[in-house]
Amino acid sequence: MTDFLHLLHHELLLSLVIVCMLILKLADRGRSGSSWSNLLNVLLLINFAGGLLIEAEGSLFDGMFRSNALLHFEKNVLSLGLLLVGLLATPYLRNHKHSAEFHILIASTLLGMFFMLSAGHMLLFYVGLELATIPLAALAAFNLNRGESSEAGAKLILSSAFSSAFLLLGISFVYGTCGSLQFEQIALTVSGNPLQLLAFTLVFTGFAFKLSIVPFHFWTADVYQGAPIPVAAYLSVISKAAVTLVFISVLYSVFGALQATWTPYLLITALLTIITGNLFAMRQDNIKRFLAFSSIAQVGFILTGILGANVDSEGIVLYFLLIYLFSNLAAFGVAGLISAATGKESILDYRGLHASNPRLAWTLTIALFSLAGVPPTAGFFGKLFLLTSGASLGNYLFIGIAALNMVVSMYYYLRIVKAMFMETTAQPIGKIPTGVAPAIALALCIAGILVSGLSGSFYEHIHLLTLSY
Repeated sequence: MTDFLHLLHHELLLSLVIVCMLILKLADRGRSGSSWSNLLNVLLLINFAGGLLIEAEGSLFDGMFRSNALLHFEKNVLSLGLLLVGLLATPYLRNHKHSAEFHILIASTLLGMFFMLSAGHMLLFYVGLELATIPLAALAAFNLNRGESSEAGAKLILSSAFSSAFLLLGISFVYGTCGSLQFEQIALTVSGNPLQLLAFTLVFTGFAFKLSIVPFHFWTADVYQGAPIPVAAYLSVISKAAVTLVFISVLYSVFGALQATWTPYLLITALLTIITGNLFAMRQDNIKRFLAFSSIAQVGFILTGILGANVDSEGIVLYFLLIYLFSNLAAFGVAGLISAATGKESILDYRGLHASNPRLAWTLTIALFSLAGVPPTAGFFGKLFLLTSGASLGNYLFIGIAALNMVVSMYYYLRIVKAMFMETTAQPIGKIPTGVAPAIALALCIAGILVSGLSGSFYEHIHLLTLSY
C-alpha cells in the first residue's frame, strides 16, 4: 500500500483536488467568479507543492504504470504550468459563471496527461490520452455566447476523434504483430516487417495530429482563435509538452529498433513544420492565430532535437519545453489581460502599448525574444541545443535551413515589438489593471525565461535526470 501511495501520489493528489473542487461547486452559495478563481488557484498551488514532496521509483499493475525521478520532474513541470494558467485565467474568469467548471475540466486533462506519461502499456496510454483530450474540447467551447468558440470545440473534438482512430488502428496492428501491448515487450519484438511499419505510420500520424505537425496542423489556428485565451495557452504549452514527452518515449523505448525508418519521417515533417509555421505566422493579424502558427514552428524545432536520438536528446527537448512553457505562457498571459480588459485581439491594437502599459509591453517583448531565440534569453540556448542535437546525425543541410528559419522568425516576432514601441494609433489601449494573480504568474514566467537562460543549473539537472534513465 505504501508503494501504491508513493508511486501514484501525483495522480492521487490531483484526483483529491478535483474531488474538492466538485464538493465546493456542489456547496456553492453564489460565490463570485473572482473568489472562485482565488480559491481554486490555492488548490492548484497545493497540488504543485504536494507533488514536490515525494519521489518514488517503481512500477504498478504488472508494469502498466511506471514512476521514476524523470517522470516525477516532468509531472511537476506540468503542474507548475497548470498553476500558471490558473493564475493567468483569473481576469477571464472574473465575471464567468462557470469558473469552477473551468478549473475542474482543466485539472481533469492534467490527470490524463499524468497517466499518459507514466504508461508502460498502450491501453493505459490511450485511456490517459482520451482523458486529457475530451475535457479540452469542452474548454475550447467555453465562451458560451460566441459561435466561433463552439466551432473551436467542434473542430477540436473532430480532429481528436480522427487522430484517435489512427492511433487505435495502429495499436491494433502493433498487438497483432507483437502479441503484446506492453511497451517493453513491443520493443523486444519489433523487427520492421511491413505490418509493423504500417502500424508505426498510423501511430506517428495520431501523434502528428496532437502535436500539430504539418500536414496535420489545419485545426490549430481555428481552435486557438475560437477558444478562450487561457485555453489556447493550455493547448499550446501544457498539452503539447505532455504529448511531446510521450512521443519521445514511444519513439525511443517502443520503436527504437525502427530508427532508420522514423528518422526520415521526422526530418521531412520537421522541415515542413518549421517553414509552414513561419510563413503563415507572418500573415497573421489576430494575436491568437499568430501564436498558433508560432507554436507550430516551435514544434518543428522540437522535432529537430528529437532527431538526434542520443542520450542527450531527451534532456535537450525537456529543457526546451520548460523554456517554451515560460515564454509562451508569458505571451498568452499579456494577450489574455488585454483581451479581458478591452476585447481586442488584433496585433494592430498593440500599437503604442509601451506608452500606456510599459510593464506588459516589456513582458511581451521578453517572451517574444525568447520564442525567437534572441540571446541572452533562454530561448536562444534552447534552440541552439535543439539544432546541435539534430546536427549529431550529420544532417547539415537540414540544420542550415532550420537555422535560416530562426532568422526568418525574427521578422514576425519583432513586428509586434515594433508595434508596441515604435508605432502610434489614434485610439491606443488604455491602462490595464493587471491584478495580483496574473502579475505573480507573469513575474514567474519572466524569471523562468531569464534564470533558465543565464544559469546552467536548470539544464544540468535535467541532463543528469535523463542520463539516469
